[in-house]
Amino acid sequence: MSKNYLKYTMSYDYEQRLAKYDIKGSLAHSLMLSKQQIISTEEMRKIHEGLNQVLNEIENDTFKWNPELEDIHMNIEFRLTEIIGNIGSKLHTGRSRNDQISLIMRMYVKDLNIDTIYKLINLIKCLIKLSEKHFSFILPGYTHLQRAQPILLSHHLLAYAEMFLRDIDRFNDAFLRADFMPLGTGALAGLPYDLDRGFVAKELGFKNITSNSIDTVSDRDFLLDYSYASSVAMMHISRLSEEIVLWSSDEFGFSKLSKDFTTWSSIMPQKRNPDFAELARGKTGRVYGDLFRLFTILKGLPLAYNRDMQEDKEGFFDIADTINFTLDIFTDMLDTITFNKENMYKAVEESYVLATDIADYLVDKSIPFRNAHKIVSEMTDFCLNNNKFFHELTLLEYKQFSDKFEKDILDIDPAFSINKRNTIGGTSETQVRLNISNIKSRLKLIEKNIS
Repeated sequence: MSKNYLKYTMSYDYEQRLAKYDIKGSLAHSLMLSKQQIISTEEMRKIHEGLNQVLNEIENDTFKWNPELEDIHMNIEFRLTEIIGNIGSKLHTGRSRNDQISLIMRMYVKDLNIDTIYKLINLIKCLIKLSEKHFSFILPGYTHLQRAQPILLSHHLLAYAEMFLRDIDRFNDAFLRADFMPLGTGALAGLPYDLDRGFVAKELGFKNITSNSIDTVSDRDFLLDYSYASSVAMMHISRLSEEIVLWSSDEFGFSKLSKDFTTWSSIMPQKRNPDFAELARGKTGRVYGDLFRLFTILKGLPLAYNRDMQEDKEGFFDIADTINFTLDIFTDMLDTITFNKENMYKAVEESYVLATDIADYLVDKSIPFRNAHKIVSEMTDFCLNNNKFFHELTLLEYKQFSDKFEKDILDIDPAFSINKRNTIGGTSETQVRLNISNIKSRLKLIEKNIS
């Protein structure tokens, strides 16, 4: 076969990250073959010695990959045979490359899910730290990107903690669906040897065994599960990135990024660009693209294995690298962000975010909410026309709109508004403290379950 043709079919170059899983799977497989007396104990011992030498060469970057052998399986088996002779050829007894690649991808994805969960835990802990440090900071909450109601900054940050907790749930589910041991199903129909699949599953740390050989070798749903969970997590990161970009602008002035996470303009010396947040936002589209790349590869495949499935890895590896690197960078970036308390509060004061509280005040005075809404809407128009904010109105001006207003209307301020919202999940100080405590407890349980 010509070199060009070989290049089109080979996969060993991007599969090398799977090599340790291939060897670990082979060690367990050969141990089972020996246990079942399909190979001798001495043959198994030599195979193990040879595989450990191959692993050492790979880890020390002295292993010589041969493109003519196409994939990592054949490269490792060929080198094993060079080291221990023809006994190495017995390793492939009772398995196919079809169930072999399914095995090592599942092993890799299981570890990947755990790694990503830990990175999400670190990010959530960073958000908790920021929430506790800036607990008393008040800013406008927004709807339609319009100032809506006053909230605690901690309440806003913890909204993202909730998103990332849901992401952890998705990655945990993805782990559970990857946790099925496929080896022993062969090319598609099972194998004619007395194999102990349960033994191999236990050796490799799988809780379950696949139950249909055809489905086993053609299943890549566990890749889609991780890819989808990554896409949702990146979407959450992108939303937070967007707010960081807005908040660090002169127009908002709510936050400032460390110089380690901004870059200079090449032509405008005054500018500090939030490039890391922007890149995280942009890389979200990259992960989406890789997800749909995988969907497209799988969408029309007949059972069972098809060579198209070789194309599942490069895009998937890109997803894994992108989300995990982004989580590390994003956690470090948030760990050094600073918030401007004065600018946030000024944005609250120079707005009409207390309008709902004033309407609720009238409701407490037995005015139907729709009527109260109309009154406060007219008050807002008055303020806009007279270049005033609610806190600048006198009691006499309030009474122009309703005789129900009393002196206590002047007590309504942002802190009053926040602490009145004491329903479960609200922005009151009491509820936010409870939320922080609850999230910490949930994280402890997650860490306990995956340790």
